[in-house]
Amino acid sequence: MVLYSRKFPSGTFEEISYLVKEVVSLTEACCAEGADPDCYDNRTSALSARSCESDSPFPVHPGTPECCTKEGLERKLCMAVLKHQPQEFPTYTEPTNEEICEAFRKDPKGFADQFMYEYSINYGQAPLSLLVSYTKSYLSMVGSCCTSQSTSLCFLKERLQIKHLSLLTTMSNRLCSQYAAYGKEKSRLSHLIKLAQKAPTANLEDVLPLAEDVTTILSKCCGSTSEDCMAKELPEHTVKICDNLSTKNTKFKDCCQEKTPMDIFMCTYFTPAAQPLELPEVELPTSKDMCGKGNTEAMDRYTFELSRRTPVPEVFLSKILEPTLKSLQECCDSEDSTACFNAEVPQLKKELSSFIDKGKELCADYSENTFTEYKKKLAERLRTKLPDATELEELVGKLSDFASKCCSINSPPLYCDSEIDAEMTNTLQS
Repeated sequence: MVLYSRKFPSGTFEEISYLVKEVVSLTEACCAEGADPDCYDNRTSALSARSCESDSPFPVHPGTPECCTKEGLERKLCMAVLKHQPQEFPTYTEPTNEEICEAFRKDPKGFADQFMYEYSINYGQAPLSLLVSYTKSYLSMVGSCCTSQSTSLCFLKERLQIKHLSLLTTMSNRLCSQYAAYGKEKSRLSHLIKLAQKAPTANLEDVLPLAEDVTTILSKCCGSTSEDCMAKELPEHTVKICDNLSTKNTKFKDCCQEKTPMDIFMCTYFTPAAQPLELPEVELPTSKDMCGKGNTEAMDRYTFELSRRTPVPEVFLSKILEPTLKSLQECCDSEDSTACFNAEVPQLKKELSSFIDKGKELCADYSENTFTEYKKKLAERLRTKLPDATELEELVGKLSDFASKCCSINSPPLYCDSEIDAEMTNTLQS
């Protein structure tokens, strides 16, 4: 149930349940002693054929129609690797103890299936083994507490017992969602930007190893079947964070006083960007910097230096830096890299500067104020452009919704990528 719920998060409970039932039936039949050697092949072929029918009872994936144009093994392999984009806004809310126990007593198996489905479609980017471990622990708690004499006290004690596992699961989902959205290289760039913005007084040598370390952990653990991969790696990473940054930044110093490695990690993860440093403008790397053996070092240093000076969120900087640095790398592959740089750099600087200015305008006042105060200031800024009260209220609502989702340091990359495009073209041209 956990496996297929996380694979098809847009599927209904009924669709997932039907698929699970079919897969369990197939497994029981084909793994039984004396089963036909062709059993697995025949049954999986029948399943994939049923998935391609117009009235299929199985959950649908946007890639299903393309897989259905293929035949035999090719079709089955195509369906096996289908993946949904991460759910960047989990909507799961835990019911009250009374509601939990009422549903559990009415139908224990039905309650368990429904919980595994709802939790897994919301936190499906957490490693599978971790998700299974947490849902098992949660259902064990429900089974114990709903049959206990003192239900409330039991839930209180048991929740404390599984708190660490719960936090590890939800944090892993957040981290692995970003990793799934960005991929390894862009994820590394993103972590470098965030760390430079959180601790702008640190050096590149303090920050870069941490960005590389967390990216390596995610590449190793997000798809891992090992139950303790994240549980082992994240505490080791927090030791490195404290070693490198606790003396360079007061917020990191405070975070490193927390009691457990998980609490330290969460504190550093949710630490907002500090005030950027007022330093001379940083120049784009030259062909000499970029095109030698150390081109990665030149790009990392530029990313770090720009980030610690720039008060726009990581989703904006990652979005503009990736194509900018790619253009420079392409110049290195051209016949005359110096001429290419001379031609490209002025335009790239112009685009970069314009994009950052628009980002500053879109997120102005958001991080320094409460949401209510921010909306007031936004309305004041827009009132001169929009004297009509209804239009003003509508635009304030639209822009404040955008800011609440895309103007903080851990904004969701997939959602914000398209929203930034829309806001850059619509709002700022009007």
